[in-house]
Amino acid sequence: MSVNKISPQELNKLCESGNCDLIDVRTPAEYEEVHATKAVNEPLDRLAPKEIMDARNGSADQPLYVICKSGNRAGKACEKFIAAGYENVVNVEGGTDAWASAGLPVVRGKKTISLERQVRITAGFLVLVGALLGMFVHPYFAGLSAFVGAGLMFAGITDTCGMAMLLAKMPWNQGPSCSK
Repeated sequence: MSVNKISPQELNKLCESGNCDLIDVRTPAEYEEVHATKAVNEPLDRLAPKEIMDARNGSADQPLYVICKSGNRAGKACEKFIAAGYENVVNVEGGTDAWASAGLPVVRGKKTISLERQVRITAGFLVLVGALLGMFVHPYFAGLSAFVGAGLMFAGITDTCGMAMLLAKMPWNQGPSCSK
């Protein structure tokens, strides 16, 4: 399944010349930190392609542009739309990082810890706790470190991170901007 792509500069020109629908599929906390001015938050973990397309008020024949931090989650969101039968979706190359780097208009809010950093912090903490408990309490606790290591390996191979999905649902990663 092939996903169409567009550069942030090209999309900005389209948005300036007319109406364009842009959704940001990052967590509400990430969205609150910085987002393209025209973007509406629709978190990937709650993405409902049919609801979004039905709410477009007759512009379903127009492309729907999808953005995230770097392009990876937006690609997954585009695949969800295509699987649901909506093929006119376009991934913004490089995501919000590329958008902001190009000097295009963004809204900046409260600084947050990125989901990727939260995963690294949590994984590191769990590995350390497992190792310490394994050394000082009971050797079976080393299994915690092994479990986290296996999870990280699985995430790297499949490009799906269970810990990130769990952390994305935590209260500190939610915000008032979520359109749902």
